[in-house]
Amino acid sequence: RSSPLYSSAASDVYKRQSYWRVIWCYNRASFSPITRVTGSLMNEEQALGKLTTRTLAMPADTNAAGDIFGGWVLSQMDIAAGICAGQRAQGRVVTVSVDSMSFIRPVHVGDILGLYTSVAELGRTSMVINVEAWVRRDRIGLREKVTQGRFKFVAIDENGVPSQLPPESELPDYVLENF
Repeated sequence: RSSPLYSSAASDVYKRQSYWRVIWCYNRASFSPITRVTGSLMNEEQALGKLTTRTLAMPADTNAAGDIFGGWVLSQMDIAAGICAGQRAQGRVVTVSVDSMSFIRPVHVGDILGLYTSVAELGRTSMVINVEAWVRRDRIGLREKVTQGRFKFVAIDENGVPSQLPPESELPDYVLENF
């Protein structure tokens, strides 16, 4: 018998990523072979930045083609970048621009979307945050980079007026660990 895991997802993983180590075993209930991806070797690309948010792509977030809508991914990236920028500013921040955005691969229903952020540039009141979006296919499978972007934020006070970023010496330890 053919198992959906064996016939599609697992063979695709093996074909696309030959460096993945694969273990064959049998599903006791159906006696059909299944593949378990157990890890990767040293040449796997690594995410840049710190894992800031993680969420599950759901059917309500799909476009007409059945893939996760790019606007949903963009909004998740903006949320993660806002968390990073708010921690660095130690206060309220607003998104002023998305300087670049590259959609590399589609996100599918059931993928876990992990967003990694890092501060790329600092100004007096503004900062640029790099964001990389990675997925874990079908919650347990192949890990792939799907999107990257650069978001510009400005720190503001309670009246919405731009405010100066605090010096690095005044930041708490948990913020300094990320930079």
